[in-house]
Amino acid sequence: MNLIQPTILVFDPNHAEEYAKSVRESGFTSVRAATTNEEAEKFLPNSEIILGWKFPTQLLSSPNASSVRWFQSMGAGVNDLVADTSISENIILTRIVDQFGTYISEYVFAYLLYIVKEIPRMRKAQTERAWDSFISESLNGKTIGVAGLGSIGAEIVRKARAFDMKVYGLSFSGKMTGIVDHHFTPNQWKDFVSELDYLVLTLPLTDETYHVINRNILLAMKSDSCLVNVGRGALIAENDLQSVLEEGHLRAAILDVFETEPLPKDHAFYSLPNVYVTSHLSGPSTIEGVTQFFADNVKRYLNGQTLHGIVDRKRGY
Repeated sequence: MNLIQPTILVFDPNHAEEYAKSVRESGFTSVRAATTNEEAEKFLPNSEIILGWKFPTQLLSSPNASSVRWFQSMGAGVNDLVADTSISENIILTRIVDQFGTYISEYVFAYLLYIVKEIPRMRKAQTERAWDSFISESLNGKTIGVAGLGSIGAEIVRKARAFDMKVYGLSFSGKMTGIVDHHFTPNQWKDFVSELDYLVLTLPLTDETYHVINRNILLAMKSDSCLVNVGRGALIAENDLQSVLEEGHLRAAILDVFETEPLPKDHAFYSLPNVYVTSHLSGPSTIEGVTQFFADNVKRYLNGQTLHGIVDRKRGY
């Protein structure tokens, strides 16, 4: 460890001190923790690195932020940071990568199995003390489409193989075409979704992906197919999805992310019987996982190596 260590500011409204403690235990001594805007403003001068979640970025346009060289987000989604003009182009942005695939893929298949094996019917029979013997469907042979073939999408593909599913993929880069049976590009959305039993969204939010799932795409899907969104809420035009569901098109929508979070209590998604709402929990940022990623990146920073998870601002992620 270099004797000269950068000053690190850790910001999290709820768990800043826990993160800071974990960073210190990784061998870094000049670490400050802030949970409020006032504390962040107090500790910002001379801070070189920020490890943050919901950081008050307006502070980064002040003279107090002149020492900041690098901002490490605690999450994977950074569309808000990319669009934030308060963050100077001179500040390196990084996001967490390669940590959420296990959690999110398990979430996806927990719900797919819940639906395809008709778990609610089994529980209802038990509650009613009824002997309801039936043959459920299987994921075997069904077609799943994964939009976004980064580390999360790739892990969903890997697990789909274990269930002997047909796997389609759509991506912008085309780097991972070899892991799917059929690959589609962004100008082929209707062809991509037309044969799917399950569509899973893991895409980042960019200008190109905003409301990419609209009424036209939803109606191009089979009427008994399922939609899963574990990417970003604004990938879907929610009003279009609501109307399509109310018309009886689509078997189910499993939604972990929304344009407005928390989802307003009066939103129709809560009461639609074929919608499954969860509270942006499919891919948690754990203190241990984030700290390990960050500590490894700080070591790379001190050694002059390229950081992991660097955000391409033009690309949007």
